[in-house]
Amino acid sequence: MRALKYMGWITGCSVFTAFISIIWQAFQSLQALNKTTVLLAGLLAIESGVKRSAFEPAPKIAVGYGACTDLQINATEFLDTYYKMRVPNVSPDIAANDVNNENELLQSFVYYFKNGAAAERVIANGTLFKQLIEYAKQLDKERIHWYMGGNAPLMAVRFVMEGADVLLGAHMSKKLRPLLPKEISLAGDEIPDDDIHLILEYKAGDKWGPYEAPRANRYILHNDKNNPHLRSVEQLTDALKHYHPQLLVVSGLQMMDMFKFSPGVREARLNQVKRQLISQPRDTLQHFELASYVELELLQQLRQYVLPYVDSLGMNEQELSNLREVLQHGSTTLATDWNPRIANTLDQMRQVFISLLEDYHTKREADTQRRVVSRIHVHTLAYQAILTIANSKWKNTRGAAAKAALTAHRYVCKSQFVNPESVLLVLDDSFATSAQEQAPRMRMSAANPVPCWQEYIQFGPRRQRIEVEICVAPVLVCRVAKKTAGAGDNISASGLVAQL
Repeated sequence: MRALKYMGWITGCSVFTAFISIIWQAFQSLQALNKTTVLLAGLLAIESGVKRSAFEPAPKIAVGYGACTDLQINATEFLDTYYKMRVPNVSPDIAANDVNNENELLQSFVYYFKNGAAAERVIANGTLFKQLIEYAKQLDKERIHWYMGGNAPLMAVRFVMEGADVLLGAHMSKKLRPLLPKEISLAGDEIPDDDIHLILEYKAGDKWGPYEAPRANRYILHNDKNNPHLRSVEQLTDALKHYHPQLLVVSGLQMMDMFKFSPGVREARLNQVKRQLISQPRDTLQHFELASYVELELLQQLRQYVLPYVDSLGMNEQELSNLREVLQHGSTTLATDWNPRIANTLDQMRQVFISLLEDYHTKREADTQRRVVSRIHVHTLAYQAILTIANSKWKNTRGAAAKAALTAHRYVCKSQFVNPESVLLVLDDSFATSAQEQAPRMRMSAANPVPCWQEYIQFGPRRQRIEVEICVAPVLVCRVAKKTAGAGDNISASGLVAQL
């Protein structure tokens, strides 16, 4: 009898514990939903404050270069069917920079997939690339999606959506041109066939063999023939003489990464980009949108031909780490932490900013065309961080961060409506402004959903000081990602428009 009573007591306690656990989980879910709803309301209120009135003239923006057709498919489904459910034996800790055969392709994919890092790689083997494309085309039509692609066209479309007047420097075929909004003016040749990019998308938790993706992202493959040569640079330069934009955006230069040019050709094309940049009046702001690079020589050339002549930089956390490594140590990084602490990201942004400031002040007398970078925008899965020089031409930093954060959710979820129940909040309620000891902390709350502050950054041997403003906005992460390719372009573009 005692044993039965004891077992009954144990059973009762277990039921009670399970009941309390369910109640606690429901309470926590309700708290998270309330927090999300409050932050969403705050972000929407800030965003509404940067909308242009009907009486304001549309900002004029020029963006280059290139275009393509994107063929999007789920990465694990595609590879499972292509390899008939056989996962090849590859090392997950080695990233193949050159992708010339199937083994190198899988080696590269697995590395970035398990790190949840975006990657864009050229397949020099045209036969293999054509084989992959033809196989994808044979799959169920419901499983593949065709889109207009390319950094410049995607940014151009977003600029138009945000009310800008846009000039696009790109070459495209008669088939692709109708996909571009009629409001966009085009500077570039018509070509018979567009380059195709194979977009292998995956969601957080997707598995391929023993590997699992920690976050949603994409792995892009291409075998471009047009885009690496930046064929629209000259046409865009000619059009700019009459267009007079407020903002000129340079993007798509990653198409040159690992591409086999004849000696001196890439430098000559980048020199044309430089000539375009230095030919613009000083009151035209200039932005460079970074991407996934692995080739150190190209990064060093970008440091020579592009970085000294722009006012603004846009990038994700991986590209930030890579740029910092190039500027400070002359080397590159591959995949980095997919969800870096805000403090670490802000420190890296300061380091990049200081390196560029010191470079500008050291060389500006010898090269009077140089510009100082006055804006850095870093977009991550969990937050947007924007640094601007105080009292510069860039305005509405808080509004731009909020706008970028909302665009991230809307684009990845493919919905203009932000449903709090479809949101995952990755950030805590507060964060340190630096990884250094005694660094101030900032709180995110209903009253202050996008913390901003001003600080002085010291640089150079004489410890000169410059005042900057930094804003950090939480991203309402889409629980079920529907599209990640092009997210960075849309996020950066929306933030730029808000600051003009």
